[in-house]
Amino acid sequence: MFESAASLVEEHAALEAAMADPDIAADPDRFREVSKRYAALSPSVAAYRAWVAATGDLEAARELATEDPAFADEIPALEHAAADATEKLRRQLIPRDPDDDRDVILEVKAGEGGQESALFAGDLLRMYLRYAAARGWSATILDATESDLGGIKDAQVSLKHRGTPAPGEAPWARLKYEGGVHRVQRVPVTESQGRIHTSAAGVWVMPEAEEVGEVEIAEADLRIDVFRSSGPGGQSVNTTDSAVRITHLPTGTVVSCQNEKSQLQNREAAMRVLRARLRQAALDAANAAAADARASQVRTVDRSERIRTYNFPENRISDHRTGFKAYNLDAVLEGALDPVVESAMAADEAARLAALAT
Repeated sequence: MFESAASLVEEHAALEAAMADPDIAADPDRFREVSKRYAALSPSVAAYRAWVAATGDLEAARELATEDPAFADEIPALEHAAADATEKLRRQLIPRDPDDDRDVILEVKAGEGGQESALFAGDLLRMYLRYAAARGWSATILDATESDLGGIKDAQVSLKHRGTPAPGEAPWARLKYEGGVHRVQRVPVTESQGRIHTSAAGVWVMPEAEEVGEVEIAEADLRIDVFRSSGPGGQSVNTTDSAVRITHLPTGTVVSCQNEKSQLQNREAAMRVLRARLRQAALDAANAAAADARASQVRTVDRSERIRTYNFPENRISDHRTGFKAYNLDAVLEGALDPVVESAMAADEAARLAALAT
């Protein structure tokens, strides 16, 4: 029934032996690759061993019950344990997103609603930064353009895990469902008559691309412009041309970064965003060619899809994909995002299970 699990056990054992190999231990990149795969397989291997033990105990009890009826009393409990172990193993064997252990670049962009949308985009950015802090991730704002009232017109932030994350705990595994339109309903700061307005901001989440090997970018394909950094209302932030705008000529992709003090730092930050965007564009193109295979997924990076509503008067947050609803919006904006995220993860897992059953 679970032939693939047996092969994972063999691979897990081979990886364990590899980590003890002095040659691999002396190569940090190779050791990191092996240990990451070992950690990813460990939950599935543990589930498989628990299933083997539970089904073995049940089979033994059934055999013994033919000779001694007293063993028959144990069978119902062992059947329950075996069924539970089977379900846990089945869930562990659901095909996983190969990017689940990656860090991310998250972008927030104001949408319809003018200044109110920019203020809400700022709220979303702070929510993700607080969520990252609560999970022990490092967060670096690569670039941000503020509005006149202190909101955010657009921003890019890098979120990185520390050490080797457990399966399902890395930034991409938890934040890949955040892409889309986030709608807010509240009385704007700029509204003097107390009327509730609706505006929106867009969020895009991309797995961060490896610096070498994954995305090949020829220097000849880049146009790099430098300019003076500016703050809200065009006010000069510094007096040197340290801001960088990179245009990838073959695709027309444009990335600007101005948060760092040096031109070199801004160029490096812009290249990180560019690599992630180009990788994501290639994945999206491949996925579009296999639309049926991705129809069950909850995640989307299409900003035209409204995924969530933040209703301030009712202190309510609603996810339109999963049906999740809670009346603790204030806590969510402070970073308590896990219940919302996990509702999307559970919906995605249910869809994958259903796909396996067909």
